[in-house]
Amino acid sequence: MKRHWQFIYAVLKIIFRHPVLGVTLVPVLPNGDIVLVYRRDTKQWSLPGGMVDWGEDIPSTIDRELKEETGLELVKMGRLVGVYSAFDRDPRLHSISILIETQVTGEMKVEDTREILEVKAFSKESLPLGNLAHDHDRQIQDYFNKNTPQIC
Repeated sequence: MKRHWQFIYAVLKIIFRHPVLGVTLVPVLPNGDIVLVYRRDTKQWSLPGGMVDWGEDIPSTIDRELKEETGLELVKMGRLVGVYSAFDRDPRLHSISILIETQVTGEMKVEDTREILEVKAFSKESLPLGNLAHDHDRQIQDYFNKNTPQIC
């Protein structure tokens, strides 16, 4: 029993003392439009993405989150845009997010209605910049600037 408690304590220590890892996606449709999701919690548009589940690799997380939040299918992973680790980048918890460009296709449809209210494609000119959730305004700007991957 003591050994089980030590394991549980170690897991809780990891969860509450270390940031969690997630992915954020820049889903680009064949016509060049970028897909955003409207979040239930913040009532703001954001890039889709989410936390890496235990035992899951990054490509699997990308596939899962893309499908859950947008209904779209991954055609190809593009470039690594950046890694974002600032403590205050996500108001819910300290998370590290890897921003990856993705080429996507399919029909947009929200599957995770507990988290996402709407999914919509935007041209570069019509993106609702200035009021995106979390640090996604910065992430979108880094994507458009096409610099060396940012580590922030």
